[in-house]
Amino acid sequence: MTKVLSAVAWPYANGPRHIGHVAGFGVPSDVFSRYMRMAGHDVLMVSGTDEHGTPILVQADKEGVTPRELADRFNRVIAQDLTDLGLAYDLFTRTTTRNHYAVAQELFTGDWRNGYMIEMTDFVAISPSTGRTLPDRYIEGICYICGFAEARGDQCDNCGNQIEPSRLIDPRSKINGETPDFVETQHFFLDLPALSGAIREWLAEREATGTWRPSVLNFSKNLLDDVRPRAMTRDLDWGIPVPIDGWRDQPTKRFYVWFDAVVGYLSASIEWARRVGEPERWREWWNDPEATSYYFQGKDNITFHTQVWPAELLAYAGKGDRGGEPGVYGVLNLPTEVVASQYLTMGDQQFSSSRGHVVYVRDVLDRYGPDPLRYFICAAGPETQDAEFTWAEFVQRNNSELVAGWGNLVNRVATMTHKSFGEIPAAGPLEAVDEELLAAVSNGFATVGGLLERQRVRAATAEVMRIVGEANAYVSRTEPFRLKRDDERERLGTILHVLVQAVSDLNTMMSPFLPHSANAIHRVLGGEGDLVPMPRLEEVDDLDGGPGYPVITGDYSATPAWGSRPVVVGTPIATPSPVFTKFDPSVVDDELARLQDESA
Repeated sequence: MTKVLSAVAWPYANGPRHIGHVAGFGVPSDVFSRYMRMAGHDVLMVSGTDEHGTPILVQADKEGVTPRELADRFNRVIAQDLTDLGLAYDLFTRTTTRNHYAVAQELFTGDWRNGYMIEMTDFVAISPSTGRTLPDRYIEGICYICGFAEARGDQCDNCGNQIEPSRLIDPRSKINGETPDFVETQHFFLDLPALSGAIREWLAEREATGTWRPSVLNFSKNLLDDVRPRAMTRDLDWGIPVPIDGWRDQPTKRFYVWFDAVVGYLSASIEWARRVGEPERWREWWNDPEATSYYFQGKDNITFHTQVWPAELLAYAGKGDRGGEPGVYGVLNLPTEVVASQYLTMGDQQFSSSRGHVVYVRDVLDRYGPDPLRYFICAAGPETQDAEFTWAEFVQRNNSELVAGWGNLVNRVATMTHKSFGEIPAAGPLEAVDEELLAAVSNGFATVGGLLERQRVRAATAEVMRIVGEANAYVSRTEPFRLKRDDERERLGTILHVLVQAVSDLNTMMSPFLPHSANAIHRVLGGEGDLVPMPRLEEVDDLDGGPGYPVITGDYSATPAWGSRPVVVGTPIATPSPVFTKFDPSVVDDELARLQDESA
């Protein structure tokens, strides 16, 4: 049994999340984590809401509330959405806990103590209208290297180079379009050049495994070609104080939001261990070199997960050019793999809440339920290249694949079994056609499992649906609905037994993708309770005396094993109700009209 850390990107708490977000970090990480639990691994899946930084301040100002009030509201909204989507976190928390503050300050202090946090003067972008620091990502302009018109202040997506925002041509704020002022100010910088050799060595080790997505690996290697120290503090009054003498009492010096956000993977693991009453247990995933860790996010966050976060960890362990000693957390594991997805676009445009070009998770959950959305993301999501979401394809995949393919198979088998026997019948002698289907389903566990272990969710989904097609073809070949004579009853029982076994195993195989319907189908086949555990939203107190908040957590100890389980002859099968709902084609026009109204 391997210890597997599933480290899921932290959604930003300045508004509700849209389906593009959960296509990148949410559903892929959940499918992987659910499968790895079923395969017998000890999985720790952690994340939370990211609640510091300038965008929170900007949004709070617009609404006339405090940053904490804004973060409280959207933390709760996001946590509810992700719970209802079925994301099986061991702990989904937030970055405004006192535990997170303490862990982030310890990482920073350790990096500083080993000489990798250096004080430098730099030009920092300031919003003229607010006087606050503008994050690099909220500055846009023409790249001074390649001329790309929409380069961000931290990197150019066209040429892949790290950017100095003060050198952008015609820089502008993405928040309000104003031209930022660049002023000299003193900050702590993470000495990336002193850590680049260790990062390069780590990336070479990862490349040798052959498991990383080429786009992620190549982008990460290119980042090292022009590496420079990177500011890890900001001129802000909302964030984590800098725990260094001469800095800790400055009211407008705080950690850069991206320094503390990635620390959340560690702080959430520590919080989880404290909440289960084993405060040192997090070390099993972080200090054991045999443990593995998989980081899920969108491609725009690669820099922070293959450069900044590894640099923070290496600096804390004293493994850069300056040497040093590990702090109280010890030598912390670097990522085994950074699983970065591409973008889910809306038609040919990126999702944009500000322009009304957006589909929110909550709206899809309320109108269509979680599993049609999960299925779309699994079958057509932006795994290794950008993918388009359209309402037409959403409806088509639901109706022709979920309903007409998988749902129809479940309903036909349950209905025929109920009408003919009322229970799962015994099997008589198997014919070649029976054995072929059972072998196809059995072999599917190895094939689908191998794909999921490598985070190839789209291919895994296609393989499960291919086997569903074989099961439907088996019904057409054997025609159990025509076997009505007494002397055909044993053969009818055999066919239906084989079909119930196939549907039961396919449902197990399908459960990482579609957990809600997997539990419903389990009950259609006479099962009691749930097949797979689901997350719950729970109100908790801050462990260190701060305000309480909701967390996503769950008990996943009852997760079934990945593999076939013989169905029990004699299990009653009642008249089934359809598990999936066919959407009327008018959904497409209705949603497009709603989108036009909201963007007007």
